[in-house]
Amino acid sequence: MQTSSVNKPSWNTIRLGRFSFKLDRRVLPVSLVLIVIAISVLVVSISYGEFDISPFEVLQTILGQETSDSRHELVVWTFRMPRILVAFMVGAALAVSGTILQGITRNPLADPGILGVTSGASLAAVLMIVWLDVSLEWLPIAAFTGAMVMAVLIFVFTWNGGSSPVRLILVGVGMAAVASALTNLMIVFGEINQVQQATIWLAGSVYGRGWDHVHTIALWLAILLPVSILMARQLNTLNLGDDLAKGLGLKVEVQRVFLLIISVALAAIAVSVSGTIGFVGLVAPHITRRLVGPSHEGLVPMSALLGGVLLMFSDLIGRWVISPSELPVGIVAAMIGAPYFAFLLYQTRNQ
Repeated sequence: MQTSSVNKPSWNTIRLGRFSFKLDRRVLPVSLVLIVIAISVLVVSISYGEFDISPFEVLQTILGQETSDSRHELVVWTFRMPRILVAFMVGAALAVSGTILQGITRNPLADPGILGVTSGASLAAVLMIVWLDVSLEWLPIAAFTGAMVMAVLIFVFTWNGGSSPVRLILVGVGMAAVASALTNLMIVFGEINQVQQATIWLAGSVYGRGWDHVHTIALWLAILLPVSILMARQLNTLNLGDDLAKGLGLKVEVQRVFLLIISVALAAIAVSVSGTIGFVGLVAPHITRRLVGPSHEGLVPMSALLGGVLLMFSDLIGRWVISPSELPVGIVAAMIGAPYFAFLLYQTRNQ
């Protein structure tokens, strides 16, 4: 007796009103693993510091139960939880921003820095710190404004009856170089105390971040992350190439501009809160793509999870490696991301 086997599809279809999503079957198990890792890193990060708290007591404090020391609640909720949540959300924002940029440019090496977003934010922040001597409370607004202005300038210089991915990358790299040169010029001729503050900001750090920063970035993520997921099908179509996407009825330029705005906004709010942090937007989408496949319905949320875990882990390493001092999270992220970037270049060369 001969039996025939039918190959089951490798995805599940989820419908939300008029929206439908095809999720790779690997998305659910990978998401569960990443959530477990994220919670573990969160607990370990909160427990570690000059005032050590056992992981069990951390869980008790988070769940609102009494512990052996009344100071636990102050340490957990005031000093450590906000900075760790900021690290997670900054990593998630940068990862999703990088995922969108890689989709709309069809370039696997694209990340928020390639369009000059981080360079524009850095230029505005250094201008505020070194030359205008404005209160640091205005720094996030200045960095966000600088990032958005840089994105608008790049798009204006790119537009020539359309916005091809190649022109976006080339103009973005050129504008980023100009912004970096101006930033370095201001640092060279600035006053030493202000220059020191600017250098710390440029290294990327979540030190001293509080609940106001958490609320700010959480509000933006609550808006932009669901929109990014809803735009996943458009990203899939754009990956097929402009001609084929137009043939399928997609308004290529409109969708590309809209997705670019989302990507820039995500990167800008992340940089405005934490300073310049590189490689997360490059590394997280690549690793996630290997885990759950190229479909953006699963790639976008999984990249957010992985980016958050990577930056939380980088913050933990930075606090541990030269304790009681600490390395800025941006330096640790670069130390992790740079070797992986070299590996990607090596793979690209051999393809």
